[in-house]
Amino acid sequence: MRDGFLRACAGEAVRPVPVWLMRQAGRYLPAYQEVRERFDFLTLCKTPELAATVTIQPVDILGVDAAILFSDILIPLEPMGIELAFSEGKGPLLSPTVRSEEAVAVLRPISPEEDLPFVLDTIRILRRELEGKVPLIGFAGAPFTLATYLVEGGGSKAFAHTKRMMYEAPGLFRRLMDHLTDATILYLSAQIDAGVQAVQIFDTWAGVLTRQDYEAFVLPSMHRILEALSDRGAPRISFVFNGGHLLDLVRAARADVIGLDWRTDIAEAVNRIGSDVVLQGNLDPCALFLPEKGLRERVESILCQGRSAKAHIFNLGHGILPECPPEKAKFLVDLVHEVSLA
Repeated sequence: MRDGFLRACAGEAVRPVPVWLMRQAGRYLPAYQEVRERFDFLTLCKTPELAATVTIQPVDILGVDAAILFSDILIPLEPMGIELAFSEGKGPLLSPTVRSEEAVAVLRPISPEEDLPFVLDTIRILRRELEGKVPLIGFAGAPFTLATYLVEGGGSKAFAHTKRMMYEAPGLFRRLMDHLTDATILYLSAQIDAGVQAVQIFDTWAGVLTRQDYEAFVLPSMHRILEALSDRGAPRISFVFNGGHLLDLVRAARADVIGLDWRTDIAEAVNRIGSDVVLQGNLDPCALFLPEKGLRERVESILCQGRSAKAHIFNLGHGILPECPPEKAKFLVDLVHEVSLA
């Protein structure tokens, strides 16, 4: 097995630098599009054989050093009593919204084995199919990001309902966060039991918060999740999108790996939180539209900066874009391996 990814997660400065891409199983790949033409998104997520197939596609096509489970961060909300739908052009739609004492009180606790068996079955298939190839990453949405979808009923720009709840009813918001934290611990623990070899926690929307609010409302939940998983033998990766102003607080939660988006240079992150940290990232996804020479320069810069960290895992600073030419993604993976060996 190519184990460079797991060795880097453990703090080893691996050469070549391991690389995988957020959303690497997705619409930019013609092979994925062929599957999606026959099945809607939720069916794809809930059918283990199909989810496993699209998870493996980028491993075979791109040569990445890790596979990441194909699913969606919102999947665990359905067994809590939330109706979930995906609308083309509008993103996820959730109902009912959760904005009151009553709405929080009726959220059901989850049992991953009973409520989400398709996710665990997908993991078991993947461990068999990936044997001797690459490690498998599981994932979950962070409690704050899940809370925003529940409170807003979908995506948002201002997150007015979420922040209003935080400020007007902080006790209620913390109860919601506690409920989601419990669910996240159970969900990631079940994924590890099923066979994932690392887990990433995606906090897509925590970057909208001030440092004061992150420390008060989010950090306790993240610390509790990471502490609960600390003895499970699977490295824990924390990724906060647009969270450069929160880096020291993110590190305080004690993840094994901190993911960076493209707004914060790796060198800056090391200066702010120290060199004794494993960092993941952080090429701007749009940089894949650069000519090969320009892309090489960006990759060289990131890899150079990555040498100042304890260990470095190359990734994009967010998910790969559907418009990305697949041959460019393949070029990127090969380039990271080549340049990091030089």
